[in-house]
Amino acid sequence: MQNILITGSSGFIGSNILLDIINKHNIYITSRRKINEKHKKLKVIYYKNHFDLNKKLRKIKIDIIIHCGTHYVKNHNFSDINKLTLANIEFGVILLENLKSMKVKKFINFSTVWQNYNGKLDTAYNLYSAFKLSYSKILNYYIRKFSHIKFYDLFVSDTYGENDKRGKIINLIKQNIENRKEIRIFSKKLSINLLNVKDIVTAVKIIVDKNIKPGKYNVTNNKNVKLYNLVKKIKKEKKFKSSIKFEKNPFRKEKIFYYKKLPGWQASNSNFKELIKFVLGQS
Repeated sequence: MQNILITGSSGFIGSNILLDIINKHNIYITSRRKINEKHKKLKVIYYKNHFDLNKKLRKIKIDIIIHCGTHYVKNHNFSDINKLTLANIEFGVILLENLKSMKVKKFINFSTVWQNYNGKLDTAYNLYSAFKLSYSKILNYYIRKFSHIKFYDLFVSDTYGENDKRGKIINLIKQNIENRKEIRIFSKKLSINLLNVKDIVTAVKIIVDKNIKPGKYNVTNNKNVKLYNLVKKIKKEKKFKSSIKFEKNPFRKEKIFYYKKLPGWQASNSNFKELIKFVLGQS
């Protein structure tokens, strides 16, 4: 049984990882707000600010950090800059600064494929991915500094799954089956690399439980999903007239920069058939 710190445990990916491993390990999470969680293996590190967090991290011993904490915004405005900085850079650097005192053995970080937009290395799609790219660069410094710690940088694309409250396109399509509220999709040719969060949890568990070589890994689906084909299949299965409209915009399939695949892992819950079952509420 290991001591594992999960950041971003209230977010979509972090919460799914937490629920899956909480009975097998001693789990620490960080929070500024009171949490009504009384699980005997869960310990909450409450902090007022980053100075307070820094002091409290020095007092605990952690075997593995799973860093899911982030602040996401697709199209930023001026008021987002401070939040992006604090969540995506400063918070993560505080973790890295305390790796030695916490005696961390493994550090798992989540990056986004949008850091390498359209398959081009270090080409950020938006300001959010530019911050994530910057953190990956900072991570490289600590990788050189702490050669005894195993660092894993996992690159993920779009995710979906149960209890996802985000306004993602798959959730909007799923809701459309019930409420018929019109949604418009950019193009008939739009395709997205989609991964069920179950497969991300599996990837993390492989790293936690096995002796995997540290490095950068893609945790993405082998194939993109064309949304037009998805909607067409759903309409056939459900036999209903949707209010999903496809606009006549040209669209070029975007490439994902290739990092090696995580050993022993595959996207077994994210094929087209499983996606259909999820959207129809059959999973």
